[in-house]
Amino acid sequence: MSFRIAVTGAAADAARRAVPTLVSDLVASGITALDPALWGPEAESEAAKRLGWTESVAVSRPLVAEILALRATLASAGVARIALAGMGGSSLAPEVITRTAGVALTVLDSTDPGQVLAALGDHLAETALVVSSKSGSTAETDSQRRVFERAFREAGIDPVGRIIVVTDPGSPLDTSARAAGYRVFNADPTVGGRFSVLTAFGLVPSGLAGVDIGELLDEAEAVSLALAVDSPENPGLILGAAIAATEPRRDKLALVADGTHIVGFPDWAEQLIAESTGKSGTGILPVVLEAGATELTRNLPDVQVLRLVDDAGTTIFPADGTDEIRVSGTLGAQFLVWEYATVVAGRLLGINPFDQPDVEAAKVATRALLDGRPEPAPAAFISDGIEVRGTAHVIGAASDLASAIDALLEELGPDGYVSVQAYVNRLELPQLAEVRDLLAKLAKRPVTFGWGPRFLHSTGQLHKGGQPTGVFLQILATAHEDLSIPDRPFTFGELIQAQASGDASVLAEHGRPVLTLTLTDPAANIAALFGALK
Repeated sequence: MSFRIAVTGAAADAARRAVPTLVSDLVASGITALDPALWGPEAESEAAKRLGWTESVAVSRPLVAEILALRATLASAGVARIALAGMGGSSLAPEVITRTAGVALTVLDSTDPGQVLAALGDHLAETALVVSSKSGSTAETDSQRRVFERAFREAGIDPVGRIIVVTDPGSPLDTSARAAGYRVFNADPTVGGRFSVLTAFGLVPSGLAGVDIGELLDEAEAVSLALAVDSPENPGLILGAAIAATEPRRDKLALVADGTHIVGFPDWAEQLIAESTGKSGTGILPVVLEAGATELTRNLPDVQVLRLVDDAGTTIFPADGTDEIRVSGTLGAQFLVWEYATVVAGRLLGINPFDQPDVEAAKVATRALLDGRPEPAPAAFISDGIEVRGTAHVIGAASDLASAIDALLEELGPDGYVSVQAYVNRLELPQLAEVRDLLAKLAKRPVTFGWGPRFLHSTGQLHKGGQPTGVFLQILATAHEDLSIPDRPFTFGELIQAQASGDASVLAEHGRPVLTLTLTDPAANIAALFGALK
């Protein structure tokens, strides 16, 4: 089978209870028929223009030949390296597709100057850049495009032959890119960014990098009929009910990839679920875990575990098993099932799964900081070379790094979670991801980890709009080398600092506790940070 699901425990109870109603309400066929009324009158106008992802397989088929032809043209021009400038779903989807296929793709989803310089790399002569943005107004992607254009010109390379644009038809980027002579692929404007994996946003960079994108579409098509049928065995209905209809609500979903051929899928699922459901004071908090870290969530009554495996077993609810939810299947099938399941979860939660009302707030705060250019707020204190800032209740009684972390965790309620946000060069400091497990052992609560600023386009919605139970640890780093942005009055270093400060201010306005740690000498400060967490 192209997709299999097995559920037990609370997840099975939820499916038994909710799926028959979903079937009788004709929810699956309604989604496939693009019925915008499924999520209530308040969501209807948005849903009416955001259901195109259900038709992505058919709509995207003609793109395959165009992408393959361009890949051949680029190869004949000496291009052997594809880079991608994109944020949120525009980068996470191609990253999963190419990693699973074992194909190289340089993903630039950061404004850290060191990471941008690394993406430019030493092989510019054989590089082509895909710029992916629905509107083209995304500050990160616009800045990345500008610096690549400059680098190509300085290397004596015409950017027109090396930059490919993916955007919505009629967007500002569509207009400007066509005027400049760039090759443009238009995506379906009725598909939101986080649902865009099977559109041009997922297919163009993946196909140019060398993935068999026709096969990916075949995999999705193979499960499409099962998803459209109003049946108790519909995997999208079962998965949606299992993650959203538990009683009492288990609003935290631990995502574990264990023994599967699919690489990095939990990171894509995290942004899909969090941004779609995290609003109106509710939502499902995805918690991405390493395969051996599930004991960190064991016996927590508000957490259920979903394990991505290569053989989930039966689709009928088993009576036993250690995992509450297990899923398996081809990559294309996984993408489409999870999209159905997420909008089903939205219906069960009573929210609009297609909007993102709280994402813009952080962007507005960032723009204000870049326009006003205020002096950085002084650190409350410096401990072991790490500058410490934070909201009043966190900083008030703290005097060193360890006590500041303790003060943050004291703000954590019995149903809360910790969000770690690392605004650093993840290529240079990948070990920061270990902070997640260290904090989980201290807090005895779920801990999420996001690389900034990319999470602002996904889980950032849930942080502000979802359940108000999170506490937030920001980790910043002083860049040892900055990078200017052509025709912009700020640098990449200033941009990423403004993004972190802007998000911290919005979180504080929402009453969320925030602790910000700035590593002034990252290589030396890491040991002190880990020591305080241990």
